[in-house]
Amino acid sequence: MLESSPVAIELYVLLSAVLFVMGTLGVLLRRNAILIFMSIELMLNSANLALVAFARQWNTIDGHLMVFFVITVAAAEVAVGLALIVAIYRTKKSISIDDLHKFEG
Repeated sequence: MLESSPVAIELYVLLSAVLFVMGTLGVLLRRNAILIFMSIELMLNSANLALVAFARQWNTIDGHLMVFFVITVAAAEVAVGLALIVAIYRTKKSISIDDLHKFEG
């Protein structure tokens, strides 16, 4: 029977870093508010992956507890953020960040 080899912690951290960079680029380059929120969620999940990987390496539960709180905060952020996006869309008929800057003043 084949034994499964454990995945090195470096690969988890590398994947986490790649996901975080993708999320950062999404926040900086996108103009759609929903896509920006999705990019922020990607960044939070990449941090969760790193926390769980380090908790597994150090054989503690602290990282898992932190992930629980990050997921809770992310869920609240999504609820409030989507409510704001819907309210802005109802008044401005657009969720483009560039269009929202035009309405200032």
